[in-house]
Amino acid sequence: MKPVFRHADGVLPNTLALAFTVLGWPLGIALLGQAYWAINALGVLLVALTLTWSAYFIHEFAHQAIFRTPQANERWGKFMSWLNGSCYASFADLRRKHMRHHVERADVITFDLQGFLRAHPLVRRVVLALEWAYIPAVEFVMRGFVIALPFMGERKKEARGRVIGVAAVRLAAWALLAWWSLKALALYALAYLLFVHLLRFADCFQHTYDAYPILDDKPIPQDKVRDRAYEQANTYSDVVSVDATWLNLVWLNFGFHNAHHERPVAPWYQLPQLHRELYPEGNAQVVTVGELLCAYHRHRVTRVLASDYGAVLPPGAAHRADGFVGAVGVSFLTAV
Repeated sequence: MKPVFRHADGVLPNTLALAFTVLGWPLGIALLGQAYWAINALGVLLVALTLTWSAYFIHEFAHQAIFRTPQANERWGKFMSWLNGSCYASFADLRRKHMRHHVERADVITFDLQGFLRAHPLVRRVVLALEWAYIPAVEFVMRGFVIALPFMGERKKEARGRVIGVAAVRLAAWALLAWWSLKALALYALAYLLFVHLLRFADCFQHTYDAYPILDDKPIPQDKVRDRAYEQANTYSDVVSVDATWLNLVWLNFGFHNAHHERPVAPWYQLPQLHRELYPEGNAQVVTVGELLCAYHRHRVTRVLASDYGAVLPPGAAHRADGFVGAVGVSFLTAV
């Protein structure tokens, strides 16, 4: 009998993590509608965490790091996209766009958000006001673009039926949740906001790449040498700490991002050990969550229209990450 998982050591961690994601999501929703607020709070955290894991499992499936066959990775990738709402785009599109990020060593994004906001002052003011209030408006604009694109011309018109069908199913699911419990609906929205913040915090501080809004397969400009040295120098590992085993699992070890870029097919559970093998203690590319919280707060509005991602000071410098503006709107879940 052929193995199911790609790596022999992945049977237990993958089985447990996938089971937690698949079973924890509906359990969390069930807790949202209960009478006691302590149980509701647990439900919010459980829904947010399982949504986050479903997103990072899509990333794992895109790299075919979990299952032995491409078909199994694709099936599970599609399934996880239905959990977290990224199913308006096809798994093939999500994978293709993310692979460009690795091959071309750039943030190849779907939509020229900055150009759009500069051209529409009223929308810009609303988006910036919402971002100031910690509402991740940019991420929802990007999701809205994925939904709207098939209806904006001929380029993606074949996806119109798919988008309409997905929207109908998801709206029906939201209606059923509201029929069962309006409180559960409101708390699910809160959990979803928390999920988006968890994803965007990680995405925000993992690269200082150049960003290019490219819808088709046109290559990025060859205006600099983007070799492996460039890749590592412009990649950061935003971990809670190198040894924070359980807390780093909030992002399914995605914070060990230099290790991931050095060996993209290494699965999530191998990344902490791989990081220790590849990078010495005190590595300049490691920036902890504690160091980044101030930057995430301080630049929450300015990063929307910033011309670059800022910079990180060397290890040991006071407030070394305060000038790290970070990226926004570069999620692998918003690709076409």
